[in-house]
Order: sequence, then structure tokens, then C-alpha cells
Amino acid sequence: MKRSVVTIALTVLVAGLAFAAGDAAAGKAVYNKSCKSCHGADGTPNPGIAKSMKVEMKHLGSAEVQGSSDDALKKAITDGMGKMKPIKSVSGKAADDVVAYMRTLKK
Repeated sequence: MKRSVVTIALTVLVAGLAFAAGDAAAGKAVYNKSCKSCHGADGTPNPGIAKSMKVEMKHLGSAEVQGSSDDALKKAITDGMGKMKPIKSVSGKAADDVVAYMRTLKK
């Protein structure tokens, strides 16, 4: 009986984590609309944007970016980071989806 309760609890936890995770396919569509012009189709920064803003932009697939937590990446999208302004059109589930897509860019 105790083993059954633990098994059910773990199943619910795993299902909850899977549900909470973003949808990478949906995230790609949002990324293409809201992020690609600066961060490139494959996460490679747009050198013109980096030069005009006088910043060093990291590849989104780099170890440094990929080492950030999902919450930190979502915060960068919704609140901005450095000279990057908040992306007001991307929040909630859409931000989770973009983070899930960004994880697919890992080098």
C-alpha cells in the first residue's frame, strides 16, 4: 500500500513537471516573430544589433546561456536584461514556450 502511494505521487509529480514545461514547437513560432531579428534563426546574435547597441551578445545555444535556469531565461524575456528591453508581447505560457525552444538550440 505504501509503495502504491509513493508510485502514484511520483507519477503525479512527473506529469505535473511535463505539463509545466513549455512547448518547443509553439515557442519556435513565438521566437521567430519576437526574437529572431536580434538573436538569429538559430540563436546566433545579429552582429549589426550587437554593434549598434555596443554589447556582446551570447549565442543562445552557448554553455553560458544554456546554464541559466528556465526562470532566469523567462525573466530576461519578460523583464529585459542589460540593454535588452522586456518583450511585452511574450509572457506567461508563451515565455515558457520560448524557453523550451531555446533549449533546443544547445550546442
